[in-house]
Amino acid sequence: MKDRLLKERLLLTLVIGRQDAPGKDIRDIALAAFKGGATALQLREKTLSDRELYEDALSLATLARELGRLFIVNNRVDIALAVDADGVHLGEEDLPLEAARGMLPRGCVLGFSASSKEKGAEAILKGADYLGVGALYPSPSKPEAPVLRANEVGPIISLKWPTVGIGGISLANAQDAWAMGFTGLAVISAIAQAGDPEGAARELISLRPKAKA
Repeated sequence: MKDRLLKERLLLTLVIGRQDAPGKDIRDIALAAFKGGATALQLREKTLSDRELYEDALSLATLARELGRLFIVNNRVDIALAVDADGVHLGEEDLPLEAARGMLPRGCVLGFSASSKEKGAEAILKGADYLGVGALYPSPSKPEAPVLRANEVGPIISLKWPTVGIGGISLANAQDAWAMGFTGLAVISAIAQAGDPEGAARELISLRPKAKA
């Protein structure tokens, strides 16, 4: 995928799984987020059976495809392939990037969670199309994630590669997160647990600094 198009499609990612919206239909939340301007959806599940995960992934992949949005599966390359997802996002403890790249079809987006400039640079050489950077703030969805300091975030962004900030981003701090210079932001509870997911997505995008003329 061409760099400019990928950057546009990573503007605002909703990361979601059933655990992030108890009692709610995550497909409904995803649809509302898309209506509000979310450009991508990442399915992140840790507890479902393979069949349940496949069924959720297939439903969300179909929705994203119908609306022309990016659909990414966290960690599970096999599920991504099974539902013809647009991409996969991997972490440092997941399948090695080079192995995943070898399994994925040409044009499939491969993301990687980078905790340092060195790991980000290595990931780029191994085929990562974009870097996830965080946690930026303490995250209620992933409390064990260490928060990166500003002097750790800046060097990763300086790699001049598509970067997505994630971790504890809310309406209260999104403007500050945008100001760090990310290609896009990824949120979980800011949309998944909002009373108005569509409005939350729209407001998160509105907080992005306006491009200079």
